[in-house]
Amino acid sequence: MIQIPEKNKVSHFLVFYLINCTQFGVAVLGFQPYIVEKAGNDAWISVIIAGLYVHLLLWMIYKILEGANGNIVTVHQELFGKKLGNMLNILFCFYFLLLAVSALAVFIDLIRVWMFSDVNTWLFSFFFLALVYYIVISGFRIVTGIAFFGVILPSYIFIIFLFPLQFSSLINLFPIFSHSLLDLLKGAREMGLTMLGFESLLVFYPFLKNPSLSKKWAHMGAAFTTSTYLLIMLVSLVFFSQAQLQENIWPTLTMWKIVEFPFLERFEYVGIANWNLIILPIVCIAVWCSSRILKDAFHFKQKYMLIIILFLTYIFSNMLQTRVRLDLFKSTLGDVSFYIIYVYIPFLYITSLVIRKIKEKRA
Repeated sequence: MIQIPEKNKVSHFLVFYLINCTQFGVAVLGFQPYIVEKAGNDAWISVIIAGLYVHLLLWMIYKILEGANGNIVTVHQELFGKKLGNMLNILFCFYFLLLAVSALAVFIDLIRVWMFSDVNTWLFSFFFLALVYYIVISGFRIVTGIAFFGVILPSYIFIIFLFPLQFSSLINLFPIFSHSLLDLLKGAREMGLTMLGFESLLVFYPFLKNPSLSKKWAHMGAAFTTSTYLLIMLVSLVFFSQAQLQENIWPTLTMWKIVEFPFLERFEYVGIANWNLIILPIVCIAVWCSSRILKDAFHFKQKYMLIIILFLTYIFSNMLQTRVRLDLFKSTLGDVSFYIIYVYIPFLYITSLVIRKIKEKRA
């Protein structure tokens, strides 16, 4: 059982921001080609399918955690014993570490490609992670506050997605349902990898004041994420042709290039700069989850584990600053994430259901 002092817990409605901010990272700037490659002009349907599956997984996560008296650490130890359970906990610790590495590495690559090609990545990542350390060491309530501002402050950017509509063609969406169910599911798989992050609920669940009341807010956060991705996908489909989308690495930024104001010619620079506010809570939550798992599983001091995890994040994210390495890393992480989140969570739900039923009968 994991006991969290009441003063360290956060209100249930803040789950909305914790879920939404983790699902909305650098991937939003270039997720479209991967979905369109599989599902063509029906890619927007794949977005909806992936969103619905995320809701199903959230429902399963709450069911798994409700009877665990803790988080994923206690679930693993209860179902599989301490030794095997802690091996699985270490796997999840590395998983969240890799999520932090991925978010930071891709964001640095974005800055190098679009803004400053000669940026000192070691120096930038050092100061970025120093800020992450300051936030995470201050406690989960501060991390939640950063997640709140990471959703609210950059929200004005989404108005910019309306600008490309003046050059759009609705005919690009037709014919609807022109792809097979298998193609749509392949597209949904790619989209599902873009919407990762909601699984952090497995770790911060004990920090919620009223977990049962947080369910609707978690689903609202996931629904808002799905709606946002759906809007961006629809705008992209009517603005670009399918061939253009598949050859464009950063379609969202390309759309921003058409936005001009009398006082600002390159709006994409503003968008990338504001993306700091979006990436920051993602990295904070990921490293917090990774260090928290080690604390709950092995009773290590979280502040010491945090330093080690940030150091590894710093080294790995800078080692990936070549196109070949970064693409290989993202591809590998995508495959691993698919099985850990979209396959393992349903397995864990069924296992917990069966084992708890057996224990009830024995009692």
